[in-house]
Amino acid sequence: MLNKKLVTAAVGTALLTGMGSASVQAFDISANVALVSDYRFRGISQTGKDAAIQGGFDVSFEPGFYVGTWASSVDFGDVTDGSGSYGTMEIDYYAGWAGPIGDTDFGVDVGYYYYQYPGDTVDPKGDYEEFSVSGSWKDLSIGVIYSDDFYAKTGKYWYYSADYSMTFLEDFSIGLHAGYNSFDDEGFFGTDDFGNVIQEDSYTDYSVSLGYTFKGVDLSVAWVGTDLDSSDCFNGANICDDTAVFTISKSL
Repeated sequence: MLNKKLVTAAVGTALLTGMGSASVQAFDISANVALVSDYRFRGISQTGKDAAIQGGFDVSFEPGFYVGTWASSVDFGDVTDGSGSYGTMEIDYYAGWAGPIGDTDFGVDVGYYYYQYPGDTVDPKGDYEEFSVSGSWKDLSIGVIYSDDFYAKTGKYWYYSADYSMTFLEDFSIGLHAGYNSFDDEGFFGTDDFGNVIQEDSYTDYSVSLGYTFKGVDLSVAWVGTDLDSSDCFNGANICDDTAVFTISKSL
C-alpha cells in the first residue's frame, strides 16, 4: 500500500468535555471511494489486469496521529492444484504519526500497516505486516518500508521510494513515482516453464500520473510499469507490463 489513501475531504468534529471546562478534544474523519481500471500495487496488477473497486476511511488526532482502513477487490487467479483460494478482497489496517519538523517545510511520517486477505485458504496465507518511515520536503517525499515476513511468508522485504507531486491551474495535478523492491526470497516470482525457480530478487516500479478535479470528483490517468520481463513475472503472467491506469474517485 504505501500510500493507497486517496485525496480526501476532512470533516472536523470537536467534543467538549467537562462542565465549564475549556478543554477540547478534536479529530478529523475522512473517507473515499474509487473505481480503477487496474489495481496496481508497486507496479504489479493485483486484479489480473481487470478493474477494481476500492475505498477506505481515516481518523486523525492531534498532534498528528492517525488510524485507518482501506479495501480493494483483488484477483490472484486460481490455485493450480485446487487446494484452496487466494481470496477476492484485500483489507489494509494502518496507524501512525505524521507532522512537520519544527517551523520548516520538512515533515516525517512513521507508520504501521497490516495487509489481510479474507477468504485466503492457501497455506501459507498471504497476510503480512509492514513498517514505514518517510520524509518530505515541500512536494517531494522519500520513504523506506520494511517487512520481516512478506506476502505468503516469503521472508524479509525492503521497499525504497521517491515521489513528487504538484498542483497547477488549480484543478490539475501531476505525480511522479519510482520505487525499488528487494526480496529476501529469490523464488518470490515462482518458476518458469521448465520448473526452474525464477532468480529475480529485486525490481523497480515507476509511474507518471495526471489528475483533474471536476465538481468534487477526482479523475486521473497514470502510466504504470516495472523493469521486469514477462518471463520473470510469475511465468509470463503479463501482470508486470507497463500499462495505463484510469481512476475515478470521490471524497465523502
